[in-house]
Parts: sequence; structure tokens; C-alpha cells
Amino acid sequence: MTQEKTTPEQLISNSFDLVSLPELYFQVDEMIGDPRYTADDIGEVILTDPAMTAKLLKIVNSAFYGLPAKIDTLTRAVTIVGMDELRSLILASSAIYEFNKIPNDLVDMSDFWMHSIHCGVIAKLLAKKGTVLHSERLFIAGLLHDLGSLLMYNKLPDQSREILSTTNGDRRLISGLEKELLGFTHADVSAAILEKWELSSALIESIKFHLNPGEAPNPVLEAHFVYLANLLSGVEENGDSLQDAFAEISDETWSITGLSEPDILAVMEQAPEQLMQLFGLMVPSSVGQF
Repeated sequence: MTQEKTTPEQLISNSFDLVSLPELYFQVDEMIGDPRYTADDIGEVILTDPAMTAKLLKIVNSAFYGLPAKIDTLTRAVTIVGMDELRSLILASSAIYEFNKIPNDLVDMSDFWMHSIHCGVIAKLLAKKGTVLHSERLFIAGLLHDLGSLLMYNKLPDQSREILSTTNGDRRLISGLEKELLGFTHADVSAAILEKWELSSALIESIKFHLNPGEAPNPVLEAHFVYLANLLSGVEENGDSLQDAFAEISDETWSITGLSEPDILAVMEQAPEQLMQLFGLMVPSSVGQF
């Protein structure tokens, strides 16, 4: 008997308790959009979560930002790195915390977050090279681009196990088999999660189309950066050749991002240090233990 197929939206609606963000994120998000609130006000709200406060200050003081002086208060952090940047860090930390609670036995969670953070770091560095404004949104897009996989592992374990086994875990082959067997990809599920969280349409589209940015109905700059970051992080993790990766990049991606091969080489030299610092700060030491 053929199993009835589901959709990304149905998958999300049946997983309400698994894909929720904490109230703190929505409080801060609302305050940032309201001119009545100051950096002090936002800092006071974040202080109600001591663990988040400590994590944010550690990240802001890491090599990821490379600030010349230590930041020891949230108000100072908001002033120096900006409200949007701090909101992005809260979103990133919250997503990692919440999705670490989703049980699955199909993936090494340490490897999963290593790849996700790697992709986020590279995406942000590429965006800076491409002089993109508010490049923190590219870090978030890179970090969250594979979230849908974790939900699929939990809710569709048999199909996911078959996909991973058939592709031998090769990320380059997974989305094609997902589409064939399920009718959608992990990118579609990731985008549906972000839509449920009511995040920006640009962020949602950057993740939905990061596998094939040329298929986006309108050119989505961010999708090309996340595509590149995903490609490049995979190259380094698999020990492949950067020259082979360059050959895969379309003329459209080169043109839209405005990047060059030397830009990418420079980013790939910068990324490892930031990756290791962020991984240690953002991923709990108990990751993978359920």
C-alpha cells in the first residue's frame, strides 16, 4: 500500500511543540520595531534569561566580531553590534537550543551544527566581501538552512533513513532523492518553519531556494550567498577541491554576488577560526545526547 504523502506545511502543523521559539525572541523582536524602547529596555528584557545573557556576551566578545575592547553589558552590546545583530544572535541561539531537543537517531548532531554554523560564517563573510548591508542576516540564513532536515528525521524517519542510506550521506545528492520520494526537499521544510515563525520573506526565500537560486521567481541575492556558503562549507568538510567548486558556480551567481575567486579564497582562510569559536559558544556540550 502506498503511503499517503504529506507536505512541508502539514509536517509543521503536526509538529507545533517541536518548532516553537521562546517568548524572549518575540519580545525582543517586537521591542526593536517600536521606537518607544531603548537599548536599556531591550537589555533589561534579555537579562531575565541569564543563560542567554551570558551566551550573547561571550559571542559578542569572540573572534567572530573581533572588537577592540571587551563588552561587559548588554546595553553596550546593543550599542556596539546593533539591535538587529543581537536579535539575530538570539534567534540563532534559540533555534539551536530548541532543535537540539528534537529526538532522532539518524544524524550526529555535532556534525549537523558544525556544518550549519560553518555555512553561516561563510555566508556572512561572503556578504561582507560583496558589501551587502546587514550581513548578519546571511549568518542566520546559513545557520538555519538545514533545519528542515531535523524535523524530517523525527517525523519521517523511515523515508529519511532510506534517503541517507541511498545517498551515503552525500549532501549533494540528498535533495534530489527527497524530491523524488517525498515531493519536497529539506529546504522547503526549513522555509516552512521560518514562515511559521513569521520571519522576513527575504530570509524565507533565501533558504527555500538556496539549493537552486536560479529557480527563485525573482532574483534573491541572499539565496545565491547561502548557495555559495553551502557549496563551500561542503567542499572544506569533504576535502574537495575549491577549483572544482568554482566550476560549479553559475555566471548568474558570480554576477549577482559580485564576488571573485580571490574573495572566496580570502573568506575560506578567515572562516575556520570563527567557526571553531562560535561552535564552542553556541552548541551545548551535551549536544547529541537525548
